[in-house]
Order: sequence, then structure tokens, then C-alpha cells
Amino acid sequence: METRELGRTGRNVGVIGLGAWQLGADWGQVDEADAFATLRAAVEAGVSFIDTADVYGDGRSEQFVGRFLREAGAPLTVATKMGRRVAQEAANYNAENFLAWNDRSLRNLDVERIDLVQLHCPPDEVYADDRVFDALDDLVERGRIAAYGVSVETCEQALSAIRRPNLASVQIILNAFRLKPLEQVLPAARAAGVGIIARVPLASGLLSGRYTVKTEFAADDHRAFNRHGEAFDVGETFSGVDYETGLEAVERLRPLVPEGVSLAQFALRWIADQDAVSVVIPGARNPEQARANAAAGSLPHLTPEAHQAVSEVYDELIKPLVHDRW
Repeated sequence: METRELGRTGRNVGVIGLGAWQLGADWGQVDEADAFATLRAAVEAGVSFIDTADVYGDGRSEQFVGRFLREAGAPLTVATKMGRRVAQEAANYNAENFLAWNDRSLRNLDVERIDLVQLHCPPDEVYADDRVFDALDDLVERGRIAAYGVSVETCEQALSAIRRPNLASVQIILNAFRLKPLEQVLPAARAAGVGIIARVPLASGLLSGRYTVKTEFAADDHRAFNRHGEAFDVGETFSGVDYETGLEAVERLRPLVPEGVSLAQFALRWIADQDAVSVVIPGARNPEQARANAAAGSLPHLTPEAHQAVSEVYDELIKPLVHDRW
């Protein structure tokens, strides 16, 4: 697998990582055996970066990742996130809460120091508060975390965070249905030496090409219960694109996929072709998905014609729906 430096962490990671939200909650049921089989398959396929959060299954995902770290003994970089277990008010992002949240993640992951801790899509006011970043610097100085970053909803939030001198990474939605970060965020991150972690790379599975208008999602799957932002930001579900338009765009993209490559791998390779991206974090519910996703990290770059065609589909079908929102 191709490897890249993860911003200011000083670590090299495989360009395709693993997002562990599915192993916690909100994607239908994933049992313990499948969770560990998925983690094992991903690492055996070359994945060296795993992203989780304290809120995924209320710690379930972190605990799975921590147990896997102990049992596998693999050299992995693990990132978690904090901040979404309380009301989303800027005042809750304070040093006292950071310590409590960090303690909980340290226990869940069963480690003495966490490689990367990210604020989990905090309110806008947080990015302008020096005390927030002083508190994060203190966690680094005390050896509780090795580095910190932010997971953001909007490009403006990303640009605000990138201005922080000790920020290691920005996690942002980036996929063939969300091209706005290419305009300013990726160039700014590259210039600052900040890593980009690309999340929701398959638009909640739409870009896998496996779904149709008849597909039904389980009641505990956010693709059923959050289509209009009922539980959290609607941009996290299908990248904020309405389902039917997403399906139409997928059909427009299918002819671009090279022989022997899946649509999902094409979509992941498109992101990995952006040189400012450090790591792409598709989720997986089973070993087959994990292995197939990881294989995208060793595929050849897509042709300029393919990149141009992705942009044209975006401009025609997707841009009017999402570009100005995030």
C-alpha cells in the first residue's frame, strides 16, 4: 500500500485506513466476531491507520479497537475523537471536560497515550477560542496524547483550524459528491503541513454502487433515520445528497471505472489521487469490504479524463445541492 505522512504527527500511514464507526453503532448490527474479523482483514491488507470516536456505540468501537491492538500487536496509528457526548455548546469544550473525555478514551483503548485525538465536529465558536487549543497543547505536554486535530463539517471550519500552529490534522468529508474542499482546504493544509483525513469517502455507501431505489436500511442505520438531519448533521448521511440524485450520479460514474476495479475502489482512488490527502477512511462491516477497500491504496492513479468526468458529474448533478452548504 502507498504510504503518506500524516501531517504534523510525524507518522507515516497507509493511504487507505479504516473508519470504525460501523463497528460501534448507527450502521445496523455488527457483532463482535465480525468486528474483529474486519479489523484483522484490514490490517492484513495493509491498513495502518484506524479512526474511531468515543461516541461510536458509546465506547464500543474504541473498546474493540483497543482489544484488537492488544491481541494483534500490529504497529498501528489510532485516532479517536471527543466532544459529541455532551450538548453541543462551546462552553463544554473546556480543559476539565477534555481531561475526563481523555481518561475515558484511554481506558477504552487501554493505552497510556493516544496517537491522535480530534475534536468531533465542534460548534463554530470553538475554533476561535484560544483556551481550547491551549488545553489541547496541555494534553500533549502531559503525554496523554501525541497530537491533536479536528473533525469538521464545513470548509470554513477547516480553514480556521488550519491556522492553529500546533494542529496536526483536519478530518473532512471528501468524495466524488463533495468537491468543495479541493478549492481552498487542501491547498491550505498542504501549505501548512497539516494532514487531511478524508471521511465519508463512499458517501455512506452510495459510491459503492450496490444500492437501488428498492434498497431498505435497518431502523438503527443512520441511512434510514438521518436522511433529513434528524439525529446529526445531514451532510454525514449520503454526503447531504438526496438519495435519488445520488443514485443517478452513480450511474453516470459507472462507465468511468477501469476493468477489474470496483466502483468503490474507483471512488477511493479518486480521493487518494489528491496529493494533499494523508489518509482515506472508508468504513467496513465485514472482512471482504475491508480487503477490497484497502486494495484501492495500491491501484494506479486515475486518468486525467476520469478526473475531469467526475468533476462534470459533480457540477451538473451534485454541486447545486451541497456546494454552498458545507
